[in-house]
Amino acid sequence: MIGAGFGGLNAVVGLRNAGADITLIDRRNHHLFQPLLYQVATAGLSPADIAAPIRNIFHDRRDVTVYLDEVTGVDMARREVVLRTTRIPYDVLIIATGATHAYFGHDAWEAFAPGLKTIEDATAIRRRILIAFERAEMARDESTAQAQLTFAIVGGGATGVELAGAIAELARRALVADFRRINPLRARIVLIEAGPRILASFPANLSAKATQALTQLGVEVRCGAAVSACDADGVTVGGDRIAAATILWAAGVQASPAARWLGADCDKVGRVLVGTDLTLPGHSEIFVIGDTAKVATNAWPGIAAVAKQQGKYVARVLKARINGETAARPFRYLDVGNWATVGRKAALIDLGWMRMSGFIAWVLWSFAHIYFLIGFRNRIVVALDWALAYLTFRRGARLITGPLNEPQSKTPDLV
Repeated sequence: MIGAGFGGLNAVVGLRNAGADITLIDRRNHHLFQPLLYQVATAGLSPADIAAPIRNIFHDRRDVTVYLDEVTGVDMARREVVLRTTRIPYDVLIIATGATHAYFGHDAWEAFAPGLKTIEDATAIRRRILIAFERAEMARDESTAQAQLTFAIVGGGATGVELAGAIAELARRALVADFRRINPLRARIVLIEAGPRILASFPANLSAKATQALTQLGVEVRCGAAVSACDADGVTVGGDRIAAATILWAAGVQASPAARWLGADCDKVGRVLVGTDLTLPGHSEIFVIGDTAKVATNAWPGIAAVAKQQGKYVARVLKARINGETAARPFRYLDVGNWATVGRKAALIDLGWMRMSGFIAWVLWSFAHIYFLIGFRNRIVVALDWALAYLTFRRGARLITGPLNEPQSKTPDLV
């Protein structure tokens, strides 16, 4: 098993008591609840609130061996996974390695506009956001201070919307009394979407409500124009220049290099083309799931629910094989709808048969996310942190770590 994300974790859980010896390989030692990563990036939660050590999750599973290492390839002829330090043989291989951010051919932009996929990404973004306010406080002139207080988020999907709303509330609520020379209320948050509207996967009426909710928080929503330039000092959108010290990227994904490891056909974002049973064509011993896989006849969204269901499906298929059953029904995704939140008191839910927005939707969104956290302690901590933040607007994770001279934009002239 390669990858301890939602897909890999659910596959291992589903194989309990299957009589299999499972080797779980990941280059990080923790499972991450990615849907709440934006909360870490905006100082709402600490990393430990949304992550759990893999070894701790499976401490009572004698059938599970965990390796912390990085995969560099797959030797399909010898049936071995090639790691940086060793090789691991396999009878059945499950690849659930997820995806990372994509810059549409402008990889140089990553240095100026980080994406949000890992805890390292989240803490680096948190650092950029908080340092921007600190540098604005020390800026010598008004234009420099305003550039430091300008935040550009590229991409109007769920991640971009959630980041924009959270940064707006951080500036307008949590930080409003913390500074003496600047007024955090002057922070400018610009959400940039190349398409005609944000949250394109949602119905148009919910997209419009999201735009309205963001506008009420003070976020500028700009649709219909793509970013054409990006550097340390800002972005260019539709011919307009936006001077921004902090640029965040939420506008696309690229699959892991699994297709290269396997020498397999893939789509334009690198997802391995698999059969309806999620196996690599011609190799029934290799499963590819989650954001790493693409079934040609379906267009499932790149969300946690798909990966979780696919992990459970693969576990059922393998249990059936162990019991002598060779035929497998095609994987079918049970649609759990689209969910997104806008700030501390509004969310959007599209279940197909039911659509909701506003505070009640936010309550349901909150309960759903807390329920799916790994570990009872995490649920309690997140619930208490959210309750405290909601009642007091105080953020308990506003820590700046790392050297202050690390480049993130041009350092302003200081007093």
